[in-house]
Amino acid sequence: MKTPLEGYSYWLEKLSEDDPMKQELLAVKDDEKEITDRFYQEIVFGTAGLRGICGAGTNRMNERTVGRATQGLASYILRSGEDASRGVAIAYDCRYFSKEFSELAAEILAGNGIPVYLFPSLRPTPELSFAIRKLGTVSGINMTASHNPKEYNGYKVYWKDGAQISGEVSDGILEEIQKMDLFDPFKRLSLAEAAEKGLVHMLGEEMDEAYLSYVLSMRQRADEELDLSVPVVYTPLNGAGSIPMQQVADRRGFKNFSIVEVQRNPDPDFTTVPFPNPENPKAFALAEELGKEMHAELLLATDPDSDRLAVEIADGKGGYQSLNGNQTGAMLIAYLAESMKEAGKLTGQWAMIKSIVTGDFGRVICEDYGIRVFEALTGFKNICGRIPEIEAAGMGYFFGYEESIGCAPGEAVRDKDGICAGMLIMEMAAWYKKKGMSLLDALQNLYKKYGFFAEDQVSIVLTGREGAERIGRIMEVLRGNAPAAFGDFEVREVIDYLHGYEDIPASNVLIFRMTDGSWFAMRPSGTEPKIKFYYYAVSKEANESAEKVAALRDAVAVLIDGIA
Repeated sequence: MKTPLEGYSYWLEKLSEDDPMKQELLAVKDDEKEITDRFYQEIVFGTAGLRGICGAGTNRMNERTVGRATQGLASYILRSGEDASRGVAIAYDCRYFSKEFSELAAEILAGNGIPVYLFPSLRPTPELSFAIRKLGTVSGINMTASHNPKEYNGYKVYWKDGAQISGEVSDGILEEIQKMDLFDPFKRLSLAEAAEKGLVHMLGEEMDEAYLSYVLSMRQRADEELDLSVPVVYTPLNGAGSIPMQQVADRRGFKNFSIVEVQRNPDPDFTTVPFPNPENPKAFALAEELGKEMHAELLLATDPDSDRLAVEIADGKGGYQSLNGNQTGAMLIAYLAESMKEAGKLTGQWAMIKSIVTGDFGRVICEDYGIRVFEALTGFKNICGRIPEIEAAGMGYFFGYEESIGCAPGEAVRDKDGICAGMLIMEMAAWYKKKGMSLLDALQNLYKKYGFFAEDQVSIVLTGREGAERIGRIMEVLRGNAPAAFGDFEVREVIDYLHGYEDIPASNVLIFRMTDGSWFAMRPSGTEPKIKFYYYAVSKEANESAEKVAALRDAVAVLIDGIA
């Protein structure tokens, strides 16, 4: 492993004089901190692919890192025993270099004799997952950094089941990547030559129509059961969701559906939001303005690749209340379960999958309806990765979700699906409106029936090498010297997933369960330079559960602040 300065010098030596990356590196020749950040590691191939800041360096997204990852994928496909002629589907979002990276990947795959199915313009992530299964490709790639800031881009890899890669496949691709130097030549055909040889096929309206038909097939209620006049405001945050969400709303018959106009079209700079994460309430600022003008009862927002969907509902006081992923997931579970029960479809055994750091609100609702609950590691490669196991056991897939505003409502898309979730939430709002209820009323009724679930999430951002090292120390201290209590909360059980736990594979996650039923989980993020904490409690009264969560969070923070 080269030192950062050695890596920097090596890149300057290898890059041609006319390569923009060489000029970029020369511009930072006197900035030791910047050189270290660019070269202290190779960008990590994990969480189903790559994600990082765009730029020159081993720890950046650029032609060399993306190209090597694609050559590694191609080499793995060719030695995996799979039928490489099935090809690879490729999509991309609105970010800088997304189209260029997708075309580079297509050229490298074609250069290795592997057919490519390429979308001609940006598409939502769930449509890529759908296309993989529809076309029967062996793999898929999406160029997206999801909800990261504008400086980032990413490279998500999918396998033949339509889910993000994991386990043996991920390890195998990484092994092939590590065999190569970043400046080893790629096997590559131009798009024009690849098209002439029948190795590049452009996807378009036919696939769009197939995906939209699937989304619409997930409807639960007939029009006469709904008040389709419910006012809805949606923002795609300048990402891939505007066209498909508008089409779904139109075809489903929603009469008062509006899009935030300045956030309708693609914008890689995301000029109207601090950063394009719909979990951040600031992302809803313009949607709230339009919502008040339109008297909207529901606000929806998707991230740039439209796999994650956030929700705000009218608070009855002229404003809006945001729902977190635990609340949205629980409301959808209750709506789907009741709809299926009334339709006589909730027969046999059904299964719901949630992540290990997701709260228990959805679990207790499922148990009330006789739906089995399974857990998985964080990330939809793990959640949807359990669907084949459930189906093999003769169970029907009911729903999958996690606390970070992501859900997979149907088995045809093996990833988060913000478009399908948006349709179902609009339908749910229309159903409650027909019954004379708001979404806030519906949520409060669920709390009264199942208990007041409270939650909080804290993320500590620690960038660069020093940040990564401190995250490691925090996990090490809590793992090796777990206290018997956090403030007034006595620890009943510590679950360490480092070497796996029950039927959950190994992961760097710790969960602390308290004697009063409250609990918290902690884990380093797999895609961002941060460590995440998830806090949960449930009581018969809303104030009591909220106070428990706050007290537990504060007690843990005291300990974490003391770890340098």
